[in-house]
Amino acid sequence: MSVSHPHRADPFGTSFGAATTAYEAGRPSYPRAAVDWLLAGTQVRDIADVGAGTGKLTASLVGPGRSVTAIDPDQAMLTTLASNLPEVSTAVGTAENLPLAEASQDAVVLGQAWHWVDPAAASAEIARVLRPGGVLGLIWNIRDERTEWVARMGRIIHLSAAEQLISGAGPQIADPFGEVEQHRIEWSRTLDRATIEAMVASRSYYITAAAEDRRRIDEGLAALLDELGLTGDATIDFPYVTVAYRATR
Repeated sequence: MSVSHPHRADPFGTSFGAATTAYEAGRPSYPRAAVDWLLAGTQVRDIADVGAGTGKLTASLVGPGRSVTAIDPDQAMLTTLASNLPEVSTAVGTAENLPLAEASQDAVVLGQAWHWVDPAAASAEIARVLRPGGVLGLIWNIRDERTEWVARMGRIIHLSAAEQLISGAGPQIADPFGEVEQHRIEWSRTLDRATIEAMVASRSYYITAAAEDRRRIDEGLAALLDELGLTGDATIDFPYVTVAYRATR
């Protein structure tokens, strides 16, 4: 099911529909342990995944006895999500303007998305749709740049808004939510060259960059991957840190 709803959206945050195929091919899912931590201690029946994209986080939320609604400002992303997860309801909207009834959700989660929102407005709107005791969960997969070649890659492809947020003060969550808890998980993903290239092509900086800037990124990335010997069927372990936050209404 798909519905539309008036919304305000950051133009960078809605750029991903132009690279839906790259997003689906290149972006990782989330470690099960991190998703379980977000929802731990809560009786979860109704869940909204806001900024759901193609469903990377949504897929981890689906389960027996659960009703999951995926919300995103970009219909192109939701179309891909609906084809992958037909059992999930979809709706166009943003964290600041949710197409959901008051006190209708047990949890609202955002994967790779809170850095696009107005924290005060989004906190108030999410509190509106959560039942008392409901959980707001935020989660990001971040490159682990303690690995030297990954740090070099980061300099080539530029720091994202999410990476700036996580390396700085962290996400701001406003009233009426209580204390914000944090959890980190280190893991790695085995990738080939094409998947790394798709991951880079799915980033908002790359999608919205001028042609000359994209060319520089492509050339710098190609040189690095060549140096690493990542050609043909060769693969490499790509390290991540998943950072999760939760707060209770």
